[in-house]
Amino acid sequence: MSVVPAPRRLAGPPGLLEKLVGAVRPEFRADELVFDPRDPVLGGKPCLVPGCERTAAGHGLCQGHRQRWAAAGRPDAGEFAASTDPRWRKGTRPSRHERIRVDGLPAQLRLEVQYALQRRHDEREGKAPPFVVMIMIRFLAASGASSLLDRTEQEWREAFGRKRSNAIALLAWSRRQVADLAEGAGWDTEYPRDAWQMHRLGFEGRNVLDFSGIPQQQLRDLAKRWIRWRLSTGLGLEAGGRRPLRFLTRFAVFLHARGIAGTDGISRAVLEDYLAGLHAAMSGRREHGAHVSTIGLFLTAVRQHGWAPGLPPGAMIFPGDQPPRIELLPRALAGHVMAQVEQPGNLAREENPAYRLATLILIRCGLRVSDALRLPFDCTVTDDSGAPYLRYLNHKMKREALVPVDDELLALIRGQQQSVLGRCPAGTVLFPRPAKNPDGKTPVSSSTYRLALYRWLERCDVRDEHGEPVHLTPHQWRHTLGTVLINRDVPQHVVQKILDHDSPLMTAHYARLSDKTVREHWEKARKVNAQGQPVQISPDGPLGEAAWSKQRLSRATQALPNGYCELPMVRTCPHANSCLTCPMFVTTAEFLPQHHAQRQQTLQIISAAEANGQARVAEMNEQVAANLDKIIATLEADGNGKAPGDAP
Repeated sequence: MSVVPAPRRLAGPPGLLEKLVGAVRPEFRADELVFDPRDPVLGGKPCLVPGCERTAAGHGLCQGHRQRWAAAGRPDAGEFAASTDPRWRKGTRPSRHERIRVDGLPAQLRLEVQYALQRRHDEREGKAPPFVVMIMIRFLAASGASSLLDRTEQEWREAFGRKRSNAIALLAWSRRQVADLAEGAGWDTEYPRDAWQMHRLGFEGRNVLDFSGIPQQQLRDLAKRWIRWRLSTGLGLEAGGRRPLRFLTRFAVFLHARGIAGTDGISRAVLEDYLAGLHAAMSGRREHGAHVSTIGLFLTAVRQHGWAPGLPPGAMIFPGDQPPRIELLPRALAGHVMAQVEQPGNLAREENPAYRLATLILIRCGLRVSDALRLPFDCTVTDDSGAPYLRYLNHKMKREALVPVDDELLALIRGQQQSVLGRCPAGTVLFPRPAKNPDGKTPVSSSTYRLALYRWLERCDVRDEHGEPVHLTPHQWRHTLGTVLINRDVPQHVVQKILDHDSPLMTAHYARLSDKTVREHWEKARKVNAQGQPVQISPDGPLGEAAWSKQRLSRATQALPNGYCELPMVRTCPHANSCLTCPMFVTTAEFLPQHHAQRQQTLQIISAAEANGQARVAEMNEQVAANLDKIIATLEADGNGKAPGDAP
């Protein structure tokens, strides 16, 4: 970017003005800002007219050529572009720069706009075409305002009107940037306020925690202190802030209606009265139990930390106060519904390959939709045997997780990566937002994907057993995968590993202990393939855990009389009834009796085939017999014929 310098002496109130002077860099502090039309933020697609490199404003034409096109009676835009002069006026050369003039604004307002444009340029999360910027600047110049903070965001929107929504959106965004600079960031500046702008505290999005609904000052201060403490422990914004604040606000309003101004009035009798009213209002809803437990956690924290010495000893929520937990059945989709969804012809109806891949990942891997859409660009790993896994961040549990994938899904992921590189060479996410995303680092939003999903389902005309259109949510695919695995007798703790669930149940804890014992035998066992060659799977690290989950799936769903199949459960076997010649076959010493018996039977088949002149049958079984000889020799040499875990 080049600039036309125009130094000015700035005057105005201290504070914000001083911050602006210190924040705006010299290249943005000019009356006329000049940008390359190919700038990823302040540029755009060039005008259709050959030789004109100004940014297209409408119908593929820059502002000047679009006016000339309109004056010519709006002919075909392509034909007009091919025949018109790239110069705006005769005797002038075609402009190769985009210009933004801010000299018509008051001094402080001019600095605010320059600061906002600098922030837009640096963040690179959205575009700001110069013609849109100029619409905003002309509106501000005519408004008589001296600062963007003269009016609230809503007042600016109302004054601007409904036209030019992109310009008013830029104005609202600019005001927020200036407000952040004026009010500061961090807990020191945000904590004293009754409305916390969470992006100033490092949280994503434009969320606000508003404590003004709590009438009592003491309870409001305690709520702020408790929620800040919860957020500092690593809890997410919803679980750590929004939901607790909603519950505490309801509780405070109840206390206020009874004239209770502080914690000293929260007796056990008051709590019982509140619990009774809460049951009448929320009985049968899942939020009921969460509400009760949240109030209990709040009172316990206040007492433990000594935040309110006047809190009565009886102000406690006991385990018996908790309503029975409502156990809902999994919202799994019926088999015939899934058959329609996964039908290749229906999948092809989704024209966007990125959305189609996201859907397949949700179906086959059971991810939450937010985790799937925020997959990093490099999201696959392989274990020692070359088996692929999807690596993702479980945002709910705040940990990385691995889930096995098949070769088809891996190939589709590779194709999406190549597509991303073609548009965003420095892309960091697998599913970048298609618009207003110059660097490709912002993922597709959940709302955008859901709209595309629902349009696709309408085109597919998916119906239930009654012939009615099916209305499903992306999370139902997670329920469906879990239900399918359980119905196929996959152990519960293996399903929890695949879906990366937290496991609060004691039965799941015991299952993990038992599974650990079985795994120890599995790790010690001598595993060989159909050619008698050792198969090594490293037990260390996250890939070892993922490999073990895949092995448990094979044991539970694809157990063979003489070993195990390593083929992913979602794939069809191309070697039916030929496991001893299949590259996915794995066996251990515990199957030696079966191997000896099969070897004897195979030799008898070979002898009979040779006697009857059936050379092809004999040849096929000779390969099986040879593999059996290798398997038996390797296993017996390693363990003296004993299976791991057998008594000596």
